[in-house]
Amino acid sequence: MVYENNFPLLIILILFISAFTMPLIKKNALVKLVSLLTMGVSFLLGIATFLFVKENGSFFYKVGHFDAPWGIEFQIGTVESIMAILFTGVATLILWYALYSIEKEIKPNKVGFYYLLINILVGSLLGMVFSNDLFNCFVFIEVTTLASCGIIVVKDKKENIAAAIKYLILSCLGSGLVLMGIAFLYDITGNLNMTYIHKELMKGYESYQNTLHIAAGLFTVGIGIKSAMFPMHIWLPDAHSSAPASSSAILSALVLKSPVLLLIKILYRVFGDEMIYEFSILNLILILGTMGMIMGSVFALRQKEIKRVIAYSSVAQMGYIFFGIGLGNKLGLIMAIFHIIGHAVTKSLLFLTAGRMIEKTGNKKLSELKGVGKEMPYTLGLFTIGALSMVGIPILPGFISKWYLSLASIDATKYMYIAAILLSSLLNAAYYFPIVVNGYFGEENIKDKLYKSNEKDVKALMPIALLMIGMIVVGAISHKIIDVIALGLV
Repeated sequence: MVYENNFPLLIILILFISAFTMPLIKKNALVKLVSLLTMGVSFLLGIATFLFVKENGSFFYKVGHFDAPWGIEFQIGTVESIMAILFTGVATLILWYALYSIEKEIKPNKVGFYYLLINILVGSLLGMVFSNDLFNCFVFIEVTTLASCGIIVVKDKKENIAAAIKYLILSCLGSGLVLMGIAFLYDITGNLNMTYIHKELMKGYESYQNTLHIAAGLFTVGIGIKSAMFPMHIWLPDAHSSAPASSSAILSALVLKSPVLLLIKILYRVFGDEMIYEFSILNLILILGTMGMIMGSVFALRQKEIKRVIAYSSVAQMGYIFFGIGLGNKLGLIMAIFHIIGHAVTKSLLFLTAGRMIEKTGNKKLSELKGVGKEMPYTLGLFTIGALSMVGIPILPGFISKWYLSLASIDATKYMYIAAILLSSLLNAAYYFPIVVNGYFGEENIKDKLYKSNEKDVKALMPIALLMIGMIVVGAISHKIIDVIALGLV
């Protein structure tokens, strides 16, 4: 009997079951250890799943006693197993960092509740990635929304409560649109399983073209709200900038990505190539992605706080992902998935380093962080490497994404869009480089600053350093990752 095909379900069960034990544990140190260990075990199971898929190919997994289309079903392929490694791996490093910082940002009596939310959040994100059932995905979306609101509002300050309410209202709107899209497809096909929906649609989708156009639009806008697609990003800056550093890292690195993967599944698994190429939805995604790439960076230039700069940068980076999807060719789709990987490790690195600078100096404004490179040379050094990736310096994953997205634009004969990629890269440099330059250089900036005065607990930098190493490795072996993704999309 093969046990590896049970691992995706086991990952979710481990995260969910362990989550509800945490409020029962009185010692915060033990709660942290349980969360870190369960996430680490899930990471190892994700690696085992990937190796199993690599050797045996993708597979369907029946959850419960009933076969599809009546029962819930997982479809685990190369992309899903890569995301299991990515989500649990990044979450493990973020939780490692939180060991040293979380009690400085939230009240000690809320630590157990916080880690409960983190485990549920990662489990529900992976449930959305694994599931081949649309309504099951919707349930995981709702769980994700509630858990995300929880890790924002846990700081218990006015700005956090306001940000969580804004996110909840907009997220409920997005969920409603997704549910309406599911209802349209169910009405046409009588199925909720993605594979069976596609089979029914291929029998005569010409008769329902207007309805399917509407459904595709509903999914795109609904999921666009969840993933901060421009101009539906308005909840993101407040939520990401006000939340604890570890929450900001998870929100940007992971929470934004899972709905995008669901959108890819809906477009290519539910509708299929033949259908979506006849629709205009890809053009809409391409236009909004391009606008996000540029306008996210324009808004970032106007910010005065470091976490808000990084938050608006996430809007721009999500624009690259939607841009790749909207190009409508295989290379664009591959690079959208690759950028999900590169952005996850890079943006978690940036948010954690920014959070560390704020924690140690008590300053969050860019003007107050001038000279921080003398006080915290290692922290700003790690931030700098992450910023270089966002700008698009060669070898790093940000450059790889932009290079291949340019090639994908040429392949799609959309040459004008290369200019948008170049403009976005210049804008990225315009708001990241001043942070680094002002942090390290300028007599007026470093005057009266004590060297390494805020860099005493170097052990807290270890998980951030591992994220940096992971980011460099993703860039260095990008050709292998791209080849694996390409094989998974065949």
